Parts: sequence; C-alpha cells; structure tokens
Amino acid sequence: MCDLTRASTGSATIESSVVTEQGRSTAVEQYKTLSFAFQTNNIIFACMKKVVVVGSGYLANIVADAAIRGLLPEFEFVGVYSQSVPSSERLADRFRKAGNACNAYPSLDAMLALKPDFLIEMASPSGMQEVAIPTLKNGTSIVCISVGAFADQDFMTEVKRVGNESGTRVYIASGATGGFDVLRTAALMGNATANFFNEKGHDRLRNSSVYDPIIETKKHIVFSGNANEAIRTFPTGLNVAVAASIASVGTDNMQVTMQSTPNFVGDTQRVEIKNDEVHAVVDVYSATPAIAAWSIVATLQNIVSPIVF
Repeated sequence: MCDLTRASTGSATIESSVVTEQGRSTAVEQYKTLSFAFQTNNIIFACMKKVVVVGSGYLANIVADAAIRGLLPEFEFVGVYSQSVPSSERLADRFRKAGNACNAYPSLDAMLALKPDFLIEMASPSGMQEVAIPTLKNGTSIVCISVGAFADQDFMTEVKRVGNESGTRVYIASGATGGFDVLRTAALMGNATANFFNEKGHDRLRNSSVYDPIIETKKHIVFSGNANEAIRTFPTGLNVAVAASIASVGTDNMQVTMQSTPNFVGDTQRVEIKNDEVHAVVDVYSATPAIAAWSIVATLQNIVSPIVF
C-alpha cells in the first residue's frame, strides 16, 4: 500500500490538497515508521509491504500479537487462509485490531489475487509444499517455518527454479534453533561434520511410531539417523534439524539424535559443527513453541531493516 501526499507551496496547491506546515508534520509523523519514508521539498512518500498468512493456530496468533504491539509497522496484513474457517476469521479480526484491512479467504488463489509482497507460512511441511510454487509464481516471496518440506530435494530444486524465474525468495525463519550464520560459515570453510540433538518429554512421544514403554521411566534415545530420515519419522517435530542441515552440511550428512526424557518440558535443540579450524555449538532450550513465531517476527524485521543480521 503506497500513499503520496503533496504539500502546498504558498497559495498554490497540488491535486487540490492544501497541507499546512502542521499538516505536513503530522503526515511525516504518520509515515515515519513505514518501510521507507522520505521528504523532498513538498513530497512525502511512504510504502508498506502487503502480507498474507497461511495458518491460523498458536504461532500465527503470536505474530498477530506482534502486529498489535506495533512491532511490524512496515507490513500490512491483508489476508489469512487456513483449513479452519472460524479460526481464520478470528485471526483476521485480530489483525484488524492492529489497524490492518485483513480478511479471511476461502482459498489460496483468492488470497494471492491480492498480489501480496510476502506470504507467511505457519502450517506444516505438507502445507508448505502445497502453497510454495503457486505463491512464488504469483510474484510473492515466502517466509516459512515448516522447513521440513525442503528435505524433498525435488521440491527444493523446483522452488529454486521458480524463485529465480519470478524474482522471489524464500526466507527460512530460524524457528527453535539458530546460529545459521556460523553453520554456513563453518561449512563453507570445508571438511565440516555436523550433528543435531533434540530432547523432548516422554508424553509428547506416546502416540508416535517410536514409542517404547521404557520412556515412561528412563531417558532413552528414540531416534538416530540423518535429517532426511528424521523428518520422515517426525513430519512436524524436527523442522529445525532440516533448517540446520540446509545451512550447513545437507540433510544426508546431518546426523540427528532424539532423546526422550521423563517429565521434560519443552525442547532442547543443539547443533554442533566442526571443521579443521572451528568447533561451534548452538544450544537452545525453549519451554514452548513460541520462539518459532517470534523468529518469524524477527525475519520480517530483518527483511526491511537497513542493517541486516
């Protein structure tokens, strides 16, 4: 959304709009927090990035909280799409409370017709695979959290191809881990090996394919394999392992271990990388999944910041 305000010069006006010095100051104040705002002699120009959201659950509502708190002033949230129409409507209403002209949409195509600048994906790896290609072809870049989708190398190749052709990008949020910069740097130096460790409470694994009664009373390694095997076994539980793999040694070469600990609350995600000169460990504990949503907020802020981390 872009707005152009022209100020008056003496008694002459442009586009039949008389703007006093006080009015111009008000306009500057109104737009100074937008993605960019500058003033020539009599012109103030400002532009916001249009954003749509796929997913309407816990993480999406945290992003709405950030918008309500004024942490994303450069972005206008204009659409929500998810499998649950009632929750989509509730989320759109929350974005409206933050001053956005936001609506829930019955389909991805209907929402993409808005020609948004960014789509935030907060659904699942299968959901990411469903929305990515049509979104990129639409000229819309993606901020995603379900990085497990990229364990499928054919999908990864197609995303790269379409992104290059359409001039769009996929921004991978760090989720519940981090340190992608040091992982990439250490891998680029050569001769790197990496491993990923995840710790969960036993109760979160009771309905999984790796359940063993022993986890009710003892610490137990319930999975060991590479990142490709990990995301196939836990389609929504180890997205961060795939993200760390993509940033470093690749999903075939990232060794993943999951440990079940009785009564453990939250998640520990620890990635370790070594080469001939560097040994780095990124160890993150999170009591809830909220950090994943906040990593999306941080990614959005980074996209429009003049200083990029």
